[in-house]
Amino acid sequence: MKNIIIGAAALLLIGIGGYYLYKNYSGDSGVVMSPAATTDAQKPSDTKPTPIPPVAKPVNKDQSVIGRSVESREILAYHYGVGDTELLFVGGIHGGYEWNTALVAYEMMDYLKANPSVIPKNLKVTVIPVLNPDGLFSVVGMAGRFTPSDVSPSQATVISGRLNANTIDLNRNFDCDWQSVGVWQDKKVSGGSTAFSEPESLAMKNYVETNKPKAVIVWYSAVGGVFASNCHNGVLPETRALTNTYAKASGYPAYESFDYYKITGDMVNWLAKNNIPAISVLLTNHTDTEWEKNKAGIEALFEYYSK
Repeated sequence: MKNIIIGAAALLLIGIGGYYLYKNYSGDSGVVMSPAATTDAQKPSDTKPTPIPPVAKPVNKDQSVIGRSVESREILAYHYGVGDTELLFVGGIHGGYEWNTALVAYEMMDYLKANPSVIPKNLKVTVIPVLNPDGLFSVVGMAGRFTPSDVSPSQATVISGRLNANTIDLNRNFDCDWQSVGVWQDKKVSGGSTAFSEPESLAMKNYVETNKPKAVIVWYSAVGGVFASNCHNGVLPETRALTNTYAKASGYPAYESFDYYKITGDMVNWLAKNNIPAISVLLTNHTDTEWEKNKAGIEALFEYYSK
């Protein structure tokens, strides 16, 4: 009888030990966790999740995520052509306030998809249709492709859509004459806490520095003209050629610089500071894409860079 009792006690101890190991085994890692570690792992974290870094992530060979906005919306780049010389086109830096700049980028994407042969074999064309997806979303209420009928009828909403979700003007957040407080027309706007403080402008910086495009074309509205870039080092000869080529083909007037009011932290001027030819194409108003004019300018650049 005594041996039976001892045997039963031993089996009970073995069972308890096995149950303990089972409860504290951490998945497929092969690690046995202490009771304290198990408790800590089950506690909710007191820290905010680490934001996704704004670096290019392939989606497929024709599309990549170059970063995420303040509200974690994807900033997408679409790629066309197979050449080694990259031309980069950017719309929607001012989100919902300049929503037609995103639409002209989408029209370009439609055109390139339907007519791939227009891209010279030595070129790769990248289109970032919306650099400020949060500002655009606040005005059109959706991510991705939209129509003019989706735009909010509230003028106050449209104007506020110029800024990102941190109420920063992204075109005052780049490193050329950056200031924490910039100017838009006769109004003061925030340029952020530092240059590239915003995930959207940082995503653009990372993309440019990684991919080194040959030239960059950025759509804005609304003046009606093609403006060269410059950050106190003069207009690059290639930038001047870029400006005149696009202007002549499109019918927009060409300008050496934007002198309507002082701009700090401007994206194309930052590109100029880094010796990358860049132009601002300002649509004539805030509603029309003026696609035929812009198509002519785009095709002229394709011809220019095919040589």
